[in-house]
Amino acid sequence: IKQDPALSSLVVHDSIIADFQFDTWHLATMEAESKCFAFIFPLASGHINPSLPLARALVRMGHEVHYLSFEQMRESIQDTGASFHAATEYERDLYSGREPDAAGALGSLQKEYGLEKDSWWIAYQKVKDVQLELQLPGAMNFLQEFKPSVVIYCPVANREAPIAADLLGIPSVSLLTFAGPGARLAAQQAMLKASGLTLTEADQQVGQFEPRGAAMERLSVKYGLHLDADLSRSFGFMDTIKSSSFSIVTTSEKLQDPMPSELEQRYSLDGCRFVYVGPLLDEAGSVRAGVHKQSGTVSATAEMHGEAVIQAAKQARLLGRPIVLVSMGTVITGDLKGLGWAARPVGPDGRPRGVTGRELCQAAWGGVFDAFGSASTVAEDPVPLILMAVGPQPEPLGSLEVPANALCIPSLPQVELLKIGVDVFLTHGGQNSLMEALAHDTPLVVCPGFGDQTVNASKAVDLGVGLKVDRPDPDAGNELPEISAYRRQVCQSLLKVLEGHSSFKAAAEFHAEDLRSAGGVLRAVEMLLAVSDTASTNKMSDVSTRLPACAAGGA
Repeated sequence: IKQDPALSSLVVHDSIIADFQFDTWHLATMEAESKCFAFIFPLASGHINPSLPLARALVRMGHEVHYLSFEQMRESIQDTGASFHAATEYERDLYSGREPDAAGALGSLQKEYGLEKDSWWIAYQKVKDVQLELQLPGAMNFLQEFKPSVVIYCPVANREAPIAADLLGIPSVSLLTFAGPGARLAAQQAMLKASGLTLTEADQQVGQFEPRGAAMERLSVKYGLHLDADLSRSFGFMDTIKSSSFSIVTTSEKLQDPMPSELEQRYSLDGCRFVYVGPLLDEAGSVRAGVHKQSGTVSATAEMHGEAVIQAAKQARLLGRPIVLVSMGTVITGDLKGLGWAARPVGPDGRPRGVTGRELCQAAWGGVFDAFGSASTVAEDPVPLILMAVGPQPEPLGSLEVPANALCIPSLPQVELLKIGVDVFLTHGGQNSLMEALAHDTPLVVCPGFGDQTVNASKAVDLGVGLKVDRPDPDAGNELPEISAYRRQVCQSLLKVLEGHSSFKAAAEFHAEDLRSAGGVLRAVEMLLAVSDTASTNKMSDVSTRLPACAAGGA
């Protein structure tokens, strides 16, 4: 496998990568021997969706696939043919009496330890090793029960997965839904900035949190784990991929985010390998994990509306009407504490500031209506068709008046609509949405909310595929003027992109070819099968002699 230019110093020792020729393999002719694969993924649609086509392909080839995830993801997981297992049942030590969320049980732990005034990111840094200690027994029980050949996992949210796999001698592969390892650094830099702290100040706060130190000590004694206590040293580095055979990255080599040489060197010294396969696109009609709340679920694809929306888009395309697709993502429209619908960023003084997820979304949606809304109900009129995903909240549009040419539903079949053809896509700038849009030659207006979305917004501008409108950050009491200005900016940016459609589309087409040549699902599945061939058939036979007994917490 050709290595990324930014990792040119990385020496590849793994014959799976060094000798692999993906273009000579075909899924239809791969070995018939059935194997078992374990997928461990969080309560986060953007992290689990790229894994679904991999699971679907493995199941169709006759392999056994087991997911450890959350009830809100059950429908999309079972649609692939894989078996669903609830993390809340296996990892009871963490989830008993606590509410699951995208970061584990962060919201509950914040209350438990009195961290409500901390920013989302600072609170997570304080409790992540507390969570790890509570998750590991259940994760190990899950793997011991099904004895997979390979563990595939999210390296951002599921720290327990590679550690459990490593302790049990099972090969693991991470699925990185960021734009390469450099994107992790950029995302953490953005979250640190949002906290209002310097890295030194953050390091001091995290280091002084005694439950973290105590958990790290117990993990060391029980499992022999030596976790990095220095936040400054681990900042931007994913220690969760060190033991992986390699990391599948859902972008191309050319479109990965840059990273400083010292971070590149650290990954190289740890033997980390990255395989860039581009977006992992599922087949038409598949059930994607979509809008959800931490405490419940909305139909994964809003199937009762999905087909009607697709037909409306096809009809608009036949009539020459522009199509405007709108989605602010699943996190900001959900109820994740610190990042969701009701959340307002926390300043360095521990007080809320800026705008909530609701205010951000409604201002962006208002800008769409201002730019393209029409009172016409005649399908043949050349007014744009607005297709808007508004999430799971009750009455999410608030006081906004929906124009006659807009269809607003909780969730949209995004990939299918992009395939039909979209003239401009207003997106939050999540990695999946960015890659899916570029793969389908779609011009963008990016309205980022947090984390890597802000980096992706700038990338869209730099690549010439669209414009961005940054999240407003008003002082307390000055929200309304800033929200109004933001809405006007969204409107103006949408009109500019549609007016200059040909140039933005040409840039998107250029990058689409690069993504298509990266290999996608076929290449990723072939790599997973190659790893499974190296797995020893008796790798689980003697684990009881070299590991301490797992505590209760499994199913």
